[in-house]
Amino acid sequence: MMSNENQYKIAKQKTNLENFIFDAIIYITLAFVVIVTVYPFWNTIAVSFNDGLDSIKGGIKLWPRKFSLENYKALFITDYIFRAGLISLSRTVIQTVLSVFCTAMLAYSLSRKEFVLRRFFTTILVISMYVNAGLIPGYLLIKKLHLVGNYAVYIIPCIIDVFNFILIRTYINGLPDSFVESARIDGANEFRIFMQIIFPLIIPSVAMICLFVAVGAWNSWFDTYLYCSRNKNLHSLQYVLMSYLNASQNSNTGADAGAKALAAANGAAVSQVTPVSIRASITIVASVPILLVYPFVQKYFVVGMTIGGVKE
Repeated sequence: MMSNENQYKIAKQKTNLENFIFDAIIYITLAFVVIVTVYPFWNTIAVSFNDGLDSIKGGIKLWPRKFSLENYKALFITDYIFRAGLISLSRTVIQTVLSVFCTAMLAYSLSRKEFVLRRFFTTILVISMYVNAGLIPGYLLIKKLHLVGNYAVYIIPCIIDVFNFILIRTYINGLPDSFVESARIDGANEFRIFMQIIFPLIIPSVAMICLFVAVGAWNSWFDTYLYCSRNKNLHSLQYVLMSYLNASQNSNTGADAGAKALAAANGAAVSQVTPVSIRASITIVASVPILLVYPFVQKYFVVGMTIGGVKE
């Protein structure tokens, strides 16, 4: 008969072995996910810094085979790309600030129990999230508002986001009512209560939503295509890059012909710019700004999704 001590040691060794195997499987799976996620982006960086004609040969993995900056020179050789970048940057900042602030104010207003019509307005907002009139009625509405070809078309239609409204309202509903009641006893009005008490408490949710709105605004190009395509001064960076990409893909079937078309439009060297290389440069230019911003709000992301998405 085995002693209890020996049985305990065997059971402990078995448990440690099972935990080791389980941890190994998790680490291997996570390493595979990281490689699958990071490698395509890293490979795109390598191609973007590689000579265009050399990229056509393929075989580029982690490092440029023939380093060159001509791909980026082809993008930034004119003021057009800088002006488009300024449009994208300004619309991203303005849209993020206004959308988050106005949505948060609406969420606070409709979270107050003393507001008797809060359920009615909330229902209307939720219905609008699921039922959409469609592209043509939306365009006609924008045209009736005289926003076609106007910078305001990037801002006004995006001031209120219903999904973000639901997240913020749920977050606010989880806060103790005593905060608001004590402020009212001290004579604070609703706007002061929102700005000095409620808003600082919902910063995690607001930071998460700022990321959502900023990414959406930065990556948006279809609204430019619909409403501002005729006004080059209002072209966003994503729209310009999409136009470059289409030009490189549709100019001709040969790589040299694609390079000539793109180089003629940008003044770059024909022998060093091809659709393959310019496509990689476009991807990097469009992705880097968001990648730089994300680390600053990442710590709020999980907290905001957890607290703002659960209602007790």
